[in-house]
Amino acid sequence: MNTDIHRLLDEAFAGVEMTPEAQDLKEEVRANLVARVEELETSGRPSSDAARQAIAELGDVSELLGEQTDAAPARDSYAAMQLRHRVRPKAGFVVRAVVWSLVFVVGMTVAVLGATGALPLPLGAIIGLVGFASNGLALLVGDSLSQETTTNHPMPANRAGGYFLATLLGTFGLGFGVIVVLGAMPLWGIVFAALGVIAAIILFAFLFASQTNRHKAWVRQAQHEASHVGNRFEDEPETAARFGIYTAVIWLVTFGVIVALVFTVGWWWAPLAFVGGFAAMMLLLARMLFAPAKS
Repeated sequence: MNTDIHRLLDEAFAGVEMTPEAQDLKEEVRANLVARVEELETSGRPSSDAARQAIAELGDVSELLGEQTDAAPARDSYAAMQLRHRVRPKAGFVVRAVVWSLVFVVGMTVAVLGATGALPLPLGAIIGLVGFASNGLALLVGDSLSQETTTNHPMPANRAGGYFLATLLGTFGLGFGVIVVLGAMPLWGIVFAALGVIAAIILFAFLFASQTNRHKAWVRQAQHEASHVGNRFEDEPETAARFGIYTAVIWLVTFGVIVALVFTVGWWWAPLAFVGGFAAMMLLLARMLFAPAKS
């Protein structure tokens, strides 16, 4: 059992008048901190580091007790809370991120040069370079997701590994497609490209669908407090109704333009009308959904 957390909690409450309310709060905080320390230890943190991090995430206990000073604002801004809970990236991760990025860029660049004939490389070497580059990008994604950030707890290793595999399959599949397009590989190679991309899409879809919330408690609280700010569709039903009407008009006009283009200048112009209608709808949504911040 980690005893550091109890000592650090006593130090955090030093100087606080232990009223019944303060004592109740301290015990509630203690239970939350113990659970947080166990979570950090499960992810591989040493006991002492886990205790210190849990206390750091707690912040100033006087704010929990409502003892705001005259110099402090009644409520921290989101930027201030980010600064207070900031987690600096580990030096080892920064070095690894640079290495994985170089592996991807160098491997893919040399592979493309070989596929275009700029470098005299055999097909096997080109495929190997694509795999080399794909591993670099996949390691960058998996390693990044397994790191703790200011707003998120670290992703479990097995789930980060899933994103590693999905990225590897997708990048390798796209790399095969590039080799085929550049003419360095017969057309049947597109089968491998399709298999890699489809497998990546399926795996990514599963990971996204089963993803749980990794936000830290202070982020969830801030999001809850701001969840209804500026959402005009919830606060103003008449605005939502107007948006529905405008959207219907935009798409009716878009389909009318598509039909006109198909029967006049040719069907290849039709996608431009579709893109224009989609862009108009997105601009309308951005304009109508989010109200200006109220002072």
